[in-house]
Amino acid sequence: MENKSTKADILVVDDSPAIRKSLINLLEPLDVNIVEAENGKIGLNLAGNHNFDVIISDIDMPVMDGIEFCRELKNRPETRGIPVIVVSAFDSEEDVNKGFQAGAADYLSKDHAKEQLCDKVKEVMKKAGFQRRQVIMVVDDSETIRHVVQNGLEKNGYQTITAENGQQAMDLLKNIKPDLILSDIDMPVMNGFRFREIVRSKHEFSDIPFIVMSANSDRGSMKRMLKYGASAYICKPFNIDQLVIMVEKTLSDQFLMLFHEKERLMSERNLMVASITSLVTALEARDAYTKGHSEAVGKIVSGMLALSGADRIEIENGLLGGRLHDIGKIGITDSILFKEGRLTKEEFHKIKMHPVIGAGILEPIPSLHNIVDMVKHHHERMDGAGYPDGLKGSKIPLWARMTAVADTFHALTSDRPYRKACCRENALHMIEKEKGRQLCPDCVSLFLQYIEKNSSESDTGRKEK
Repeated sequence: MENKSTKADILVVDDSPAIRKSLINLLEPLDVNIVEAENGKIGLNLAGNHNFDVIISDIDMPVMDGIEFCRELKNRPETRGIPVIVVSAFDSEEDVNKGFQAGAADYLSKDHAKEQLCDKVKEVMKKAGFQRRQVIMVVDDSETIRHVVQNGLEKNGYQTITAENGQQAMDLLKNIKPDLILSDIDMPVMNGFRFREIVRSKHEFSDIPFIVMSANSDRGSMKRMLKYGASAYICKPFNIDQLVIMVEKTLSDQFLMLFHEKERLMSERNLMVASITSLVTALEARDAYTKGHSEAVGKIVSGMLALSGADRIEIENGLLGGRLHDIGKIGITDSILFKEGRLTKEEFHKIKMHPVIGAGILEPIPSLHNIVDMVKHHHERMDGAGYPDGLKGSKIPLWARMTAVADTFHALTSDRPYRKACCRENALHMIEKEKGRQLCPDCVSLFLQYIEKNSSESDTGRKEK
């Protein structure tokens, strides 16, 4: 297979050069890579060697027509997941049915291609992209049923995993979380009722849609499964297309539900974060010595995460955690927090409570659970002499270890009531000395990479000016 470019790849199959050119012109607004073929046989060879995002095919062609081409694509494991849009002058109800039966994702009359082709392609690619990311677990003691269902789902672009009974399925769930489960009821070792009951009882799997496929068609079994939280119930023997449509609808409903829930949580998170961040800003504004400290720590931690290969969400969480790492100081009285002289033992004990107070503020907010440990443990030490829990070495959460380095550096290079700021060189030297004792060696190395990178970029910027 060839490597994918960032643009979508589309195969246009039609025996007429003029029509191929016309279709390519219609697709121009999509900014995609287009490959041409003059019949189904050539198209089949191209599809086997190139990872196309969508195929547009005529019906009436020599050598291999569009219906046979579509069937062959769906019968081959390497091409069965590619969606096919049939664009044909043959648009009677019978022709359309033939296209869909052969496995086409959509059917479009050539007369309507000018107005609808681009929208159809975008719609089909969006749906196919969603389906390719979905993993469906098929649980049935019948090898024939497993094969038929697996084949039908994969032809429609889904990924599948299979199990012979509930116990085997539970073993698979230790390593993978599917997006949907299709399960029989009457199976040896662990039947579908027990399997559903266990899946529902486990928090990490309780949100997976569960569809029952069973020869057991009595009303009692159906009601019992639906009571256990099954999303749907389909009786054997069933038409595979009927099952695929049920799967599509269930996943679509689940996607919309999760999307709206995510929007709600993000809205809640943004409101809470805005409120908490304003408190941090107000806290730092009272003290010229610490003004901008939290923002600087967040920037350093997010920069370190970016260098480590973290994804966008992790980097954003690192930035947020750094900004909020000292939020617990809101609970410390000003007389202690801004004391210029040496703290008493009792006062220092109270200061040491700020990570716990901060974690307590953030814990009730579900969307901030990823940064709670970062806030709570950023004053732990590698040698176990830190606080609040005296964690040692790798038992300290990684993001907390990163925050400790960033926090130490910015504190050393900032004026404080009890001392003047160090120069950057001295601060870096002191951080190097604390590797393995106070600070994590790996995080120090990552921090030094961050400092070097930012210094190089600053020097480049100055030279360009």
